[in-house]
Amino acid sequence: MALLDANIKAQLNQLLALLEGDLVLKVSASDDKTSTDMLELVNELASMSSRITVEETTLARTPSFSINKAGEADSGVEFAGLPLGHEFNSLVLALLQVSGRAPKVEESTIKRIQAIDTPVHFETYVSLTCHNCPDVVQAMNIMAVLNPLVSHTMVEGGAYQDEVKEKDILAVPAVYKDGEFFEGGRMSLEDILDKLGAAQDTTGFDDKEAYDVLVVGGGPAGSAAAIYAARKGIRTGLVAERFGGQVNDTLSIENIIGTKATEGPAFVASLEGHVADYPVDVMKNQRAASIAKNDLVEVTLENGAVLKSKTVILSTGARYRQLGVPGEEKFKNKGVAYCPHCDGPLFKGKDVAVIGGGNSGVEAAIDLAGIVNHVTVIQRSAELKADSVLQARLRSLPNVTIITNALTQEITGENTVNGIVYKDAVTEELHTVALDGVFIQIGLLPNTEFLQGTIEMNDRNEIIVDGHGATNMPGVFAAGDCTNAAYKQIVISMGSGATAALGAFDYMIRADVKELVEA
Repeated sequence: MALLDANIKAQLNQLLALLEGDLVLKVSASDDKTSTDMLELVNELASMSSRITVEETTLARTPSFSINKAGEADSGVEFAGLPLGHEFNSLVLALLQVSGRAPKVEESTIKRIQAIDTPVHFETYVSLTCHNCPDVVQAMNIMAVLNPLVSHTMVEGGAYQDEVKEKDILAVPAVYKDGEFFEGGRMSLEDILDKLGAAQDTTGFDDKEAYDVLVVGGGPAGSAAAIYAARKGIRTGLVAERFGGQVNDTLSIENIIGTKATEGPAFVASLEGHVADYPVDVMKNQRAASIAKNDLVEVTLENGAVLKSKTVILSTGARYRQLGVPGEEKFKNKGVAYCPHCDGPLFKGKDVAVIGGGNSGVEAAIDLAGIVNHVTVIQRSAELKADSVLQARLRSLPNVTIITNALTQEITGENTVNGIVYKDAVTEELHTVALDGVFIQIGLLPNTEFLQGTIEMNDRNEIIVDGHGATNMPGVFAAGDCTNAAYKQIVISMGSGATAALGAFDYMIRADVKELVEA
């Protein structure tokens, strides 16, 4: 069976035509199955472009291959194992970028990468079902392409199970720097540079004029707000740490009216493309640090830059809520996980728990039941909260146990997780469940810490808004999962983003009229 089907080959032919220089794929292979498949892949790539040649070599890992520009020093970009599944895009981008095609990275970020002045080697352990891993792999590869002192190897965990076991890797992506654990989980290029201590460049913000509407956050709410504002013909800016926000971590989406089914990353690409159709000044990989109201609303970023606007729409979204019990922080990436799609394959044949009985928890348990030996669902209330159709599916599975009225007290272990302790909410008796992993699915926490003391929030730290999306600070509006909206859904976030943009526009009109009258 061919590794690449006809549709993928057709797309590849178009992409490989964009190569800007000749490439040499240096392959380290033996006679194992992965080596055979890898050789088939690289030879197929070479057959599709006269710019690609293949040569045998010996690399640090076998099977693996590196991508290099012909006649130049090695690029430092390597793939250990087979980069298919979600990592196939990482392979294609690496081919284009090593050939000389410029990565789509802001100039300020390029300067930070090129300022790294000591050699550093990264290894990123991935699973091919992980939809978060490619972001990290692609960021690391970009660093290697732009700075010869940086090198990076993607390590496919399925091909190197002994390494994964030796390092006790129970969550991906897991990044190692010069042989030592560096960080786990999804990271942006800016996150990596921040952790490396690479100095930030704020020169790109010095000459920015004041906006009419500045959107803080790039998820569904922020995207809708930016589009609605820009359609009014007013000066619009959008600043976001990660375009798409939490939706990037959502695999299956089937409740957006008019779109029967899609995946999070594909939906985010659609949002970003739609925003790009309008003259919106998009500033990615930037976090807001504070907000203040003077003559204009001023948003200070973590890099020190200050952005000014007549109005601001806060759409900072939310993140996974943590349990806050002993052992959770200690065993992150060592058995405690939050993404079943990413980390589920690492628990094949093992016993795991899913904490949370809502839709996300039950969906996670159903997915995991097809991979692991046994799933225990822990729900703190007397009943599961998931939709009835999901509950019925869960209860039909033979390797699932459901425990209700269970209050998680501790996650236990030595080097990795070995169990959880819960208290029966009725009898108050303590119980222990032996297992190898815990997937926490207990909802979301709003990203509003930087607003403490400035914007009115409820006891859940959600921004309080009125029917127009307005907050208690004049000229400041909010939308999406960071607000006190009753329901947290993509379609509702988009609607609230549109409402906030219309509210901001109406606010500016009234302010202009008032100014004329007073004049």
